[in-house]
Amino acid sequence: MTVATLVGCLVGLFAVHTTQAEAATGYDVTLNFPFYRYPYTGDHVRDAMAGHPSVCTIERDGAEERREQSLAGIPTKSVYDRDEWPMAKCEEGGYGASVRYVPSSDNRGAGAWVGNQLESYPDGTRVKFVMSY
Repeated sequence: MTVATLVGCLVGLFAVHTTQAEAATGYDVTLNFPFYRYPYTGDHVRDAMAGHPSVCTIERDGAEERREQSLAGIPTKSVYDRDEWPMAKCEEGGYGASVRYVPSSDNRGAGAWVGNQLESYPDGTRVKFVMSY
């Protein structure tokens, strides 16, 4: 099995294309976030989804501005990242996002994982995040 085939299989385990019925509910793709791999970031996202959308509309342009909006006034802390939900990569992100300090290693691993999963999807794709325990 080639590396490309293996990567394709792994991506297929976590990103699932939706049916027509699911698309009618407001999302195009379901992303099963591996809570067991990134528990601190997963805790934050799960808790934040109680008051924020679980669907992220990918919008890469403006991500830096949305990140500045969501993190404004929240100081940095050594060995922690300020995780935000909805993510800055989402058009739903920015002002009013939930922000929590999480260990940097957990958050950066989660961010890299999510970035890799969403890399092939164009802006405008609506991604429903679901926790996978």
